[in-house]
Amino acid sequence: MIKLLSHLSYVSVTTTDVEASVEFYKTHVGLTEVAREDGRVYLRCWGDYYSYSLVIAPGDEPSLETMAWRTSSAEALDEAAKRLEAAGVEVEWFDGFKVGRALRFVGPWGHNMTLHWDVERHQAAGHVASIYPDRPEKRSKIAGAPRQLDHVTIATSDVDGFAKWYNEVLGFRIMARTVLDEAPISVFSVLTTNEKSHDLGVVLDGSSRAGRVNHYAFWVDTYEELLIAADTLMEHDIPIEYGPSIHGIGEQTFLYYREPSTMRIELNTGGYRNYVPDWTPNTWKPSMGSSNFYRNSAMPMSMTESFPPADGPSATEEGVPEEIRDALLNPYTQHG
Repeated sequence: MIKLLSHLSYVSVTTTDVEASVEFYKTHVGLTEVAREDGRVYLRCWGDYYSYSLVIAPGDEPSLETMAWRTSSAEALDEAAKRLEAAGVEVEWFDGFKVGRALRFVGPWGHNMTLHWDVERHQAAGHVASIYPDRPEKRSKIAGAPRQLDHVTIATSDVDGFAKWYNEVLGFRIMARTVLDEAPISVFSVLTTNEKSHDLGVVLDGSSRAGRVNHYAFWVDTYEELLIAADTLMEHDIPIEYGPSIHGIGEQTFLYYREPSTMRIELNTGGYRNYVPDWTPNTWKPSMGSSNFYRNSAMPMSMTESFPPADGPSATEEGVPEEIRDALLNPYTQHG
């Protein structure tokens, strides 16, 4: 069977104040602005091989506009379109900014996804060109600036159903899942298109809003860089929401904080690579340390918030049913 997807290429999010968000990413995260078009601002990490990895678009609230994956070939892009249409999903073809022929669709749980093969690779100007041939640009001078985009974690009302559909239709590998100790409720799953533990995370959403996102993550090279980033954020009065610590699933070191729109950002590093083609995903319990490797701290309640804000009579303020939220917040339970 043809391998459809190769990796996450960019994430596009909305904010009520584009300029405030862009300035934050440039000043405090260490991203570089590369272009503006139709109100959208395109940003990149110093180690991204393509033109951009983050798009900031104007909107009425913080939300996920789209998450984009590069396919493994031009043929794989056409095959993906066929599989989506066979699954009853409407596909829209368009000419993407610096990615050429691309398709977008809305998945069964309301998430907008973009697929493309063509890309425009980053060509660094002389003053920022690296002395190392494989680096697309010089390392950022900003402490803790990420090398590249790493993953996106969405929120959905059916964690296992979401994982199964994206596995069967687009070939995402399901790597692990977390089920509550107190009840057989699946609250987290990780999927990947390559050897990473995940480039797509899935958390349980008890709200009535479809297509929400919990966070997206950038990669730093070393544990020390992540700690320097944490130190620098604190020195500049930017609160750390959660971490640094280590996830049990994937074994990455993590750090969460917010940008001005309230959208959550994660920095992570470390973890293992999994090349097993017929991997069988294990089921974790929170008491095993599925998200907090050391099992010694409680996740802050704010981590249950996803974007846009929850609504509907069946949802709590955070969009997670109260009985599940209570289970998520015990000292042995954190989602990643």
